[in-house]
Amino acid sequence: MPNLFENNRNYVLGDPELDILGDRQKLAQWRHKGTGPAYYKLGRKVLYRGSDLNAWVEAHRVQPSAKG
Repeated sequence: MPNLFENNRNYVLGDPELDILGDRQKLAQWRHKGTGPAYYKLGRKVLYRGSDLNAWVEAHRVQPSAKG
């Protein structure tokens, strides 16, 4: 599957591309629980690297069973 995010780009809260993962509230919950994608905290600003987002998305890929 092609990457959902640009690997060489940084994303900040409010970027519409992050809506693929969830709203700001969901991302905040994941950061609090330590279950979401890797991020940087720079003061009050939260920064996500595209490569980290793609890795996290790929790790959560579900392959349906062929047994049906």
